[in-house]
Amino acid sequence: MYVVRDIFQLHFGKARDAIELLKEIKPHMDALGFPAFRVLTDYAGSAYYTVILEAEYESLSAYEASLAKELQDATWRAWYAKFSALGVSGHREILRLVALS
Repeated sequence: MYVVRDIFQLHFGKARDAIELLKEIKPHMDALGFPAFRVLTDYAGSAYYTVILEAEYESLSAYEASLAKELQDATWRAWYAKFSALGVSGHREILRLVALS
């Protein structure tokens, strides 16, 4: 199992706008069968106006297939143009989830 975190540093004061845009795209992503994602925002110990999208994938190939499908979707591309305009920078973390039991 892999956890993918897309971490966005937003322009000052744009976190609420980003959350609204995420609420807008979620039903579309759900209808297309994308994995559920969690949204995290800064509280302490990170830069202000940070938004993190976190999702789990069974394999890296499942993640790659999901990403390819996303990039081909016209609705998602139009949405992402609005979302990315709110950002200053971003990066991605791909982590392997380790079961201890």
